[in-house]
Amino acid sequence: MKRSGLGSLRATLTTLFLCVALTNTAWAAPNADASDEVEKFLQERGILSRVEILRQRMGDKASDLVVNAMGFLGVPYRRGGTSQENGFDCSGFVRAMFEQTVGLILPRRASDQASVTEKINREDLQPGDLVFFNTMRQAFSHVGIYVGDNKFIHSPRPGGEVRVEDMRQAYWDRRFNGARRVPADPSASDTPKPKR
Repeated sequence: MKRSGLGSLRATLTTLFLCVALTNTAWAAPNADASDEVEKFLQERGILSRVEILRQRMGDKASDLVVNAMGFLGVPYRRGGTSQENGFDCSGFVRAMFEQTVGLILPRRASDQASVTEKINREDLQPGDLVFFNTMRQAFSHVGIYVGDNKFIHSPRPGGEVRVEDMRQAYWDRRFNGARRVPADPSASDTPKPKR
């Protein structure tokens, strides 16, 4: 089956949807034959049309951000890490995803990322928004990227790796600090400019 740009995007979003909907652990990308079988299965059950609706709701930048972040599942945690080669810590992961996908350089620390983004309510979360947690007895000490369906992707801790988790799990629910949205056009808001 020949894939156009839209077909490749559909396959990527299909994989994203499966990852978010069916698991909260790391996975390996399927080979082309398996991808075709998965796509056929999802088409038969009407899931692909729901993925397309999700994509339309998310917008191009947010969906690109989430899809890009999913490509880093399994990359090991490393304190101070900011790359796939060396590993990521939580804020290094978020910063790298925004720089690679949106071209925006966020501050290096989670607390600074919270201070330069717009506060939103938890019920207003959309894919691509930032979620913050108090994991070190300090506000905004951990950050991840919201992917939808109460799930977020992050680089959790030493010995861990980039993964998707459910915010409703007791650990994360108790430590939730707040949600933030990165302005679509930071120059058009009163939000402080990201530091380099």
